[in-house]
Amino acid sequence: MGAVSVDDFYQGTKAAIAGGTTMIIDFVLPSKGESLLDAYHKWRTRATNKVCCDYGLHVGIPSWSDEVRREMEDLCKSHGINSFKMFMAYKGVFMLNDSDLYNTFEACKELGAIPMVHAENGDIIFENTKRLLKSGINGPDGHGLSRPEEVEAEAVNRACTLSNQVGSPLYIVHIMSKQAAEVLAKYRTKQIKQNGSAKIFGETLAASVGTHWDDKKLTSWTDAAAHVLSPPLRSDPNTPSFLLNMLASDNLQTTGSDNATFNSNQKCMGKDDFSKIPNGVNGIEDRMSVIWEKGVEAGIIDPCRFVAITSTNAAKIFNIYPKKGCIDVGSDADIVIWNPKGKHTISAKTHHQAVDYNIFEGMECHGVPEYVLVGGRVCLDEGNLKVVQGYGKFIPMPTHSEFVYNNEKVSEVQEEYENNDHDNEIDIKTSKLQISPPSSIISDVSTCTKSSMIHTGKGMRMEGQRDLQSSSFSISSEFNDPVKKSSIRVKNPPGGQSMGFW
Repeated sequence: MGAVSVDDFYQGTKAAIAGGTTMIIDFVLPSKGESLLDAYHKWRTRATNKVCCDYGLHVGIPSWSDEVRREMEDLCKSHGINSFKMFMAYKGVFMLNDSDLYNTFEACKELGAIPMVHAENGDIIFENTKRLLKSGINGPDGHGLSRPEEVEAEAVNRACTLSNQVGSPLYIVHIMSKQAAEVLAKYRTKQIKQNGSAKIFGETLAASVGTHWDDKKLTSWTDAAAHVLSPPLRSDPNTPSFLLNMLASDNLQTTGSDNATFNSNQKCMGKDDFSKIPNGVNGIEDRMSVIWEKGVEAGIIDPCRFVAITSTNAAKIFNIYPKKGCIDVGSDADIVIWNPKGKHTISAKTHHQAVDYNIFEGMECHGVPEYVLVGGRVCLDEGNLKVVQGYGKFIPMPTHSEFVYNNEKVSEVQEEYENNDHDNEIDIKTSKLQISPPSSIISDVSTCTKSSMIHTGKGMRMEGQRDLQSSSFSISSEFNDPVKKSSIRVKNPPGGQSMGFW
């Protein structure tokens, strides 16, 4: 929309680390007619010498042609790309018609890549916008009115139908409404009944579970414009808890930030026309704490599921597991030590992003990252941020993800670990839903680690139940006796299987 995000790769990855995220995947967005390869190299140039943590890239497809198909193949085979994003909205800019979507899905399937979709009906939005502006509704509230829930749900339904027709996987980005989540859940349930697993995946955002559109609070034009993103925040105050329950039940699999930050003066580009307000909000720094506060602290999500939806599932879907998403020999030492008793009040005055507002302003979060290691280097130490600009590196993401294309389930464990008898190790296995967390929780890729966790938030443990948090395992005793070997094999912590001591 003619505006450039105020968070560049340095500012954005710095904020990510401060919040407990140790790798990002950004979107390459070519202009219509621009070479995908040229846009890819432009993004790599922007990131080089700036990133504080590792990063990967998705690539957007703004139009379809044989040349686009050839460049998609080149990106997959030679440049570490395994996912492509298509838009069903933004008519005249990024929006693809159904035929083009069909062709891109088919190309992704042939290449072993993952098609990703921004699901909103762009034609309806275009007509609604014209009607609203003509009637005199030009403020930020018009943005949500032009994109009601059923417009998102219709597009999700259409994208899932196209995916089924092609036989391709599908990843729906930023599910923002009840209706859209219900449609996705219906298709996943159908696939699971037919095939035993689903190839359709859904993501929601820190923004959608951490807040909603509240006319009583968003009284000024500036505050309201700061909350404009697409699909929009919903006015139903029950939407956040609904989406959190969908995450808890595995109807949604991941939580992103969709971080796209524009200062107040940039948002003012749409002062007299809501359709010209640059779309996007913050989220990269606060994602982990917001999801912990609204999910785990509220008793909706257990700590192990928190690790899965913030970290491990994404690592598996985008085929960087166990390099990421796992603590193991050979895995990257991206580790977060999570303090569930820590408190933090979110504010634009104290966050590390360049943007001059925060959509979670004033929210008190119970649960904060205490230490963050990136590639083995301590970058957050009890609140002291010690990032190094340029320290991060590009992470190629191979095609043909086993998790996506071989119908691997979250609960499955790699055969090689099951067939080996390891001494002095703790096996980690992620369960699909309800998992009893061990005494420590550790994972990789923007994840949580928690030592000696005893959670007292409502819903976590009822009176009279056995304390599933406690463990007889003692790391200190193992190291004090060099001969003695551990006989404890802890099953079902989060993040996937592991070897060695934590």
